[in-house]
Amino acid sequence: MPDLRFDAIGTAWTITTAEPLAAPVRAAVADLVEDYDRTYSRFRSDSVITALTRAASTVELPLSAAPLLSLFDSLHRLSGGAVNPLVGHSLEKLGYDAAYSFASSGPVPAPDWPAAASWHTAGGKVQLSTAVPVTLDIGAAGKGQLVDLVFELLQSAGHRDLTVDAGSDLRYAGETGLRVALEHPYDTTRAIGVVRLRDRALCASAGNRRAWGEGLHHILDASTGRPVQRVAATWVLAADAMTADGLATALFFTDPARLAEEFAFDYVRMFSDGRATFSDAMAGVLFS
Repeated sequence: MPDLRFDAIGTAWTITTAEPLAAPVRAAVADLVEDYDRTYSRFRSDSVITALTRAASTVELPLSAAPLLSLFDSLHRLSGGAVNPLVGHSLEKLGYDAAYSFASSGPVPAPDWPAAASWHTAGGKVQLSTAVPVTLDIGAAGKGQLVDLVFELLQSAGHRDLTVDAGSDLRYAGETGLRVALEHPYDTTRAIGVVRLRDRALCASAGNRRAWGEGLHHILDASTGRPVQRVAATWVLAADAMTADGLATALFFTDPARLAEEFAFDYVRMFSDGRATFSDAMAGVLFS
């Protein structure tokens, strides 16, 4: 199968399709990814959300922001505030900033999401307003959403057998199914199991991929500003990558049964002591 490979939003992408991608489709994918980055990246000074860091303000986002922000509303509530798209400043204080300084000045809790920000749709756009200066970071679910947007673009162009792989976020459609290894969070040359993926998304989250300093990584409890230590890695299967991505983050802080009250998904969760728990449908996935 032909592949399209590129780097974007801090990770390597591979798009595989049964039929070659036409030049206009490749260009459309590039434009979509660039627009998303220019809207949401906290690492570039020309992004739309940069205005929120300077003062309380309102920014206009594409309509696709509505399901993303709605997901954050739910995950913030279900996780008791641990999942919060205003965690950007907390990450910066720990050294994961636009300059990649990796110099920590200590944990800082994120502003409360419902108190500091509100959003609504109007005129085919999403208006996001903040009461105080904030640094938006949609990393808990944003990469998954971009996978979905690229996947949907390719489907609308007529591709039915395809894989969109953005590192730890993957969405596949096809007749044969796809075997995907679950990477060991403490040894990237090993796998702890294999999942068979078909017409679903698989998203993984682990602190080892963006880690710096002693005990510092990018998965923070927004209510404290501290990196989580109890859980080492999570994997989630769901109908779409945005949901799977967000739930993979929420599982670091939230009981799976609590999330299952509102979301349909399967999961594996590995703790830092080596134990693992999983949903019934994932029984047999892990190596013994």
